Amino acid sequence: MKALKYILIGFVFGIILTKSEAVSWYRIYEMFQFQSFHMYGIIMVAILTGIIGIQIIKRKNIKDIEGLPIVIFDKDPGSTRFWVGGILFGLGWGLVGTCNGPLFILVGAGFLPVILVLFGALFGTFLYGLLKNKLPH
Repeated sequence: MKALKYILIGFVFGIILTKSEAVSWYRIYEMFQFQSFHMYGIIMVAILTGIIGIQIIKRKNIKDIEGLPIVIFDKDPGSTRFWVGGILFGLGWGLVGTCNGPLFILVGAGFLPVILVLFGALFGTFLYGLLKNKLPH
């Protein structure tokens, strides 16, 4: 029953992303062509929300769904892996026309060919899980 509130938040988040056109291929195309501020504004709001949320979690000792304290570890120094990962993520985003979060929203909205992209994203995640220990981190 505790998970119900998180499912509802997910639905509301999906509706907000759909109504704000953040899942629109055209809006993503505009962003990568530097023709519109729309997506950059959404991304900046998400970053600001994340910063505020993390600070609230750290300062108020918020607990997770099971009642355990949320521990946020500092990231290890090093930038190469972040640059490589960011470039790969950006290339995939640009080629497919959506990032991985809105894939579920697009499938739910009835864009069934996106199921192939969702399958590819899940397979890539599975493959990373298999190769994780062999990759430099």
